[in-house]
Amino acid sequence: MFKKLFGKEDKNTGETWVSPLSGKVISIEKVPDPMFAEKMLGDGIAIDPLDGNVVSPVEGEIIQVFPTKHAVGIKSKGGVEILIHVGLETVELKGEHFERHVQAGDHVQAGDLLITFDYQEVKKKVKSVISPVIITDSTHVRNLKTEKEIQAVSGKTEVVSYDVD
Repeated sequence: MFKKLFGKEDKNTGETWVSPLSGKVISIEKVPDPMFAEKMLGDGIAIDPLDGNVVSPVEGEIIQVFPTKHAVGIKSKGGVEILIHVGLETVELKGEHFERHVQAGDHVQAGDLLITFDYQEVKKKVKSVISPVIITDSTHVRNLKTEKEIQAVSGKTEVVSYDVD
């Protein structure tokens, strides 16, 4: 009521992510890479995938697809920047075994296909296929809640929620 009287609107909105990969959701702290585990790049989750399909966790805009196709950046409808990083040390593959299905500027819905990769080949050639999914700028994110230790289905299972200022 006071917000209406004084002309201030509550701008808080909530966002929820669906899992971008099918597999086991694990805590970001369990990623076997200190850059992710110590949240140097941001907070979020990680997924130990079962296959090579990566979908958008949210409605938003693609802001970057790395030239090596192993990672994609999305700006959600609420303005939150999300990085999906397929596997660890996958940049070393220089795009081999990866195919992108989007480019910067594309608008996506939750569940839209972003990247596919040859799961078996990538798994043989890299340190780990565990894939961090992080918020790269959490300045406007409040009440972050993440699922852990659950089996997720890409594009269906809700795995992260938060409020956006």
